[in-house]
Amino acid sequence: MNRIVYLIDGFNLYHSVKDANLQTGASTKWLNIHALCKSYISLFGKDAILQGVYYFSAYAYHMRDPAVIERHKAYVKCLECTGVSVSMSHFDEKEAHCPYCNRTFIQHVEKETDIAIASRLFEVASNSSCDTIILVTGDTDLSPAVKTCRQLYPGKEILFAFPYGRKNKELKQLATRSFKISLEAYCSHQFTDPFVCQDGTRISKPAGW
Repeated sequence: MNRIVYLIDGFNLYHSVKDANLQTGASTKWLNIHALCKSYISLFGKDAILQGVYYFSAYAYHMRDPAVIERHKAYVKCLECTGVSVSMSHFDEKEAHCPYCNRTFIQHVEKETDIAIASRLFEVASNSSCDTIILVTGDTDLSPAVKTCRQLYPGKEILFAFPYGRKNKELKQLATRSFKISLEAYCSHQFTDPFVCQDGTRISKPAGW
């Protein structure tokens, strides 16, 4: 049996989904991540099973738009209702300087998400809960963690699923294999509208999603 775990870089995936929506006009943001991950299990043989899906992100409170947070929380509720394990980090303020206009301004930087993903990577690699780990990201910040994890746990296969438009040559070279998530897969794995949780809660798809 090949037990597969997905680790989802939520913001990397979100920007891919957003780009797909803007480029094509297709409905992509109401993405059922659990169903999407499950649809690729057949790539790993008849004995492959989906063992777990872990989603990592952060609420953008710094945008001071309650509607943004409300939409994200509603979406996270849908993910949790389908069995996705959610881990939320936060944004910190960072002072930045522009060399062109010589002005200083405040940036908001997502903090701890990469650390959370790396920590879960080592956790699932070090125990007997899975055989294959798939990182859904095109972000090279996780490269050092992947390199070390492969050295420490050579019996685990670690690979990348690149979100639509996020293929990365450096990451591809780190893995024994990788694959690209297609636009068609985004479109085919959308939550129903409204999505009905097991407890009867009905969650409506936000306008424009």
